[in-house]
Amino acid sequence: MKYIIAIIQPDRLDDVIEALTEEEINLMTVSDCMGRGRQKGVAEVYRSHVERGGLLHKIKIEIAVSNNRVWQTVDAITRGARTGNIGDGKIFVLEMQECLRIRTGETGVAALA
Repeated sequence: MKYIIAIIQPDRLDDVIEALTEEEINLMTVSDCMGRGRQKGVAEVYRSHVERGGLLHKIKIEIAVSNNRVWQTVDAITRGARTGNIGDGKIFVLEMQECLRIRTGETGVAALA
């Protein structure tokens, strides 16, 4: 099992969800978050003084999938999130030790279905 975390631009969320839905990947958690990448935020000019930007608004999507659905999920996120511009985001794929469905007590891949 894998745990996929994607950090994307807020305006790409609908496209990512649509791409995931097309692949029948419906279980996800979506959160607002703040962050910055290599661009180190956005610099703005205020009264002729450059104010360094801090953190930018981003969306974090978390998805747990079985091993055979990992690249299908990553491809769907990439299709929905890519604009070709700096700041499109990142996808992290982590090994997931265990999953437990609280309601039924199922564990492993059975808890993901």
